[in-house]
Amino acid sequence: MTELVLTLISAALLNNLVLHWPLGVAPLLAGSRRQVHALGLATLCLMVVVGVIGQAIWQWILLPLQLEALRLFVFLPSSVLLIAPLLKLLARGLPDWPFDGLWPLLLGNAGVLGLALINAQNDQGLLHATALSLGAGLGFWLVLSVFCDLRERTADNDIPLPFRGLPIDLISAGLIAVIFLGFSGLIKT
Repeated sequence: MTELVLTLISAALLNNLVLHWPLGVAPLLAGSRRQVHALGLATLCLMVVVGVIGQAIWQWILLPLQLEALRLFVFLPSSVLLIAPLLKLLARGLPDWPFDGLWPLLLGNAGVLGLALINAQNDQGLLHATALSLGAGLGFWLVLSVFCDLRERTADNDIPLPFRGLPIDLISAGLIAVIFLGFSGLIKT
């Protein structure tokens, strides 16, 4: 149980898919303030579902049939095909949240596919894959919220003209990555 909690915390703070691994940066830079929490929740749910289904397919179908080389061809369609039903389910469950227009952001999120591939590479079981997927989704949502907050604060500041827009966003993302690097002493393995 302790190992699962450490995996969850590690995936959210230490080995964050956006900051530690350069996965899922496109939705980070393209998300609007209005859709931050909807995008975070949708990505969290998609990561958990794809991570668990991908690990189950890996353990119960691909490994026994010795089809390990086909993992990319199995995980990519599963992550793409689950976006529309997930968004419809979330929109039905939370009608006040703005889930419209999230399809391209979820489709372009390499973190979902990367998570399924990392789960298959680790091959530590379904519970570990679930904890890693949940931690990665929560970490993405946290970084997305912090980054959007920082972007909102820098919008009103007097920033030199060459640094406005994407350059200041990339500098901010680098600073957030350095801040999250401070969590590395939190868990000793």
